Amino acid sequence: MDLVDKAKNFVAEKVANMEKPEASITDVDLKDIGMSGITYLVKVSVSNPYSVPIPIGEINYSLKSVDRVIASGTIPDPGSLKGNDNTMLDVGIKVPHSVLVSLIRDIGADWDIDYQLDLALIIDLPVIGNITIPLSQKGEMKLPTFADMFRSKDV
Repeated sequence: MDLVDKAKNFVAEKVANMEKPEASITDVDLKDIGMSGITYLVKVSVSNPYSVPIPIGEINYSLKSVDRVIASGTIPDPGSLKGNDNTMLDVGIKVPHSVLVSLIRDIGADWDIDYQLDLALIIDLPVIGNITIPLSQKGEMKLPTFADMFRSKDV
């Protein structure tokens, strides 16, 4: 029995000290204005310390303003992380116009929304299983002006 316990402890220690992928939110910006809402694009940089690609199981996100969730969702199977490299992930978050109208007091004179963005990247590591990389960022998102709404996307 003692040998089995030593083996379990050895494996647990090695797994705990393994390098794991790391991620950071690099940008949150306006992507698109449509009839049903505004889409923001979140860029996430993820580094993979392993020489093989690693599949991403899913990305969960929650966008809050004034302590209210204004958008949330899950992106299933968004792809894989390149081996021994950084991978940029694009996460599109759509905010309906009706939600923006309800935030009119926060928008105020400066025409922006104070936000908190919470992301969870669920990565499937072989042998170990799923690990979750939690990310969080607070900031301000500018809302589009009327000129932005009529500007051509080709320019």
